[in-house]
Order: sequence, then C-alpha cells, then structure tokens
Amino acid sequence: MEIVSENKCFDGVQGVYKHKSTSCQCDMTFGLFLPADCRNDATPVIWFLSGLTCTHENAMLKSMAQYFANRHRVAIVFPDTSPRGDSVPDDEAYDLGKGAGFYVDATEEPWAKNYGMRKYIESELPKLIFSSFPLSPELQGICGHSMGGHGALTVAMSNPDRFRSVSAFAPIANPTKSDWGRKQFLAYLGEDESVWERFDSTILMKETGFPGPILIDQGTKDPFYDLLMPGSLMQAMADVRQNGSFHLREGYDHSYFFIMSFIESHIKFHRQAAGKS
Repeated sequence: MEIVSENKCFDGVQGVYKHKSTSCQCDMTFGLFLPADCRNDATPVIWFLSGLTCTHENAMLKSMAQYFANRHRVAIVFPDTSPRGDSVPDDEAYDLGKGAGFYVDATEEPWAKNYGMRKYIESELPKLIFSSFPLSPELQGICGHSMGGHGALTVAMSNPDRFRSVSAFAPIANPTKSDWGRKQFLAYLGEDESVWERFDSTILMKETGFPGPILIDQGTKDPFYDLLMPGSLMQAMADVRQNGSFHLREGYDHSYFFIMSFIESHIKFHRQAAGKS
C-alpha cells in the first residue's frame, strides 16, 4: 500500500492511499479519515460509497464529513466507485464504465476482468484497512449517495452480520425498474434479470430486510427523483415494518449541499448504532 497523502484535519488525519487490487485488476485509491485518539476498540467505522461520475475525492472534499467525524469520534472510509487505468474498459456515456461501477461484480465482456466492485467493497478493501489501521471490524456502518446509496443498501442487506447500520442520501432505490440500473445491469450482468435482483434494495428489502436500523434522506427537489424511485423503497420498508426512517427533505436537491446539510445526523446515527453515546 502506498501513502499518497496524509493531512491533519480537524485534529484527525485525512489520508489517501493507493494499492494494487486483485478484485479490479488495477491500482485503486481510497481515502480514510481517522479521528484524533483513534483506538480499534472504540472507534466506529463508516463506509461512504459515492455516486455516478465520482471518485474517492468527492465526499472526502465536499461533504464536511471530517469535522463531524472527529467531533463524534468515528472513522470514515472513502472508496473509489469504479476501477481506473488506461487498460480498464470504458464507455462514452457518463453512466456506464469508469465512474459507474454500480457496486456489482461484472460477468459480461468487456467488463468482467476489472469491474469487481462488489467483492472489492465486501472483502478486499476491508481486509486491507483492518490489517493496516487501528480499527476494528466489529463496529461498522455503511452510507452512500445516489449510486453509492444503492451500493450501501444492497451491500448491507447482503452482509447483515458485518454492518450494524446503513444509511443513504438519495439512493437509486429500485434499479431493476429504472434506466439508472437496467442499462448498467444488462451491460455488466447479462440478460438474465433474476441475477439483477440481488443488487436491488427494494427487492432485497421485501425478501430479507435488514436486522439493524436504516436512515434515508431524499430531497423533494431532486432532479433525478423519478430515476431514483424512492417510493418503491419507502413502500417496501413499510410493508416489512423495517426498523428505520425515511425523510423527504423539502426543497433539497441531489447535490453535496444536500449531503453537507445532513451528514452529521448520519454520523450520529451510525455511532449510536455502534453502541456509542
């Protein structure tokens, strides 16, 4: 693992690191914020999965998460959204290829070699982080925005023993029914739509739910509201009586101004779920 940078930030340390990924067959970069006095027996870890067109930098630089993370004594991991490099397949469209990994393990060509984002988030990166930094895998929560919200919800529901809590900002909530999902799943996973279902949070909610609490914020002025399909997930949560809350935030859009406005409530939510006051 290579240290790209380490900067003092709100008395903690914001680091950026690079490593060779076996899941994605390329170099991958991630950010990690460690609060002051970080201890592996007491510091909850929040994973923040970013959205379409983003890298590890977007939430790291725009969300103000570090200020609140240090205040509430949590660590935050900022993974990249997709494989990178000149040899990695890409597409001219912004919503397919680099920047649009959709947190799945691709099985179709030309994507299968590099687009292993699900196993990267589920297995490879956690092993690297928990073996390299003073953090414990016992106190994990996961959060995401848009495509990353889809990732956070589906990863959490597929790994209920790993995460104590999950939250999302404007998640792509029903991708098997949306143009933000069907296009990408067809390209990455092929024509069998039954394979797509394990990557749809609305379907997973109906089938398994999540044993811990869920927190979701959605802006009412989000220009992508129809593509995100939040109503499907809200109804599914109500139908299975999921422990959680779904907030429609009047006047907020899809931007990082929205995330910045509510990031502290998500950090406090995850810290409380980790059993920390």
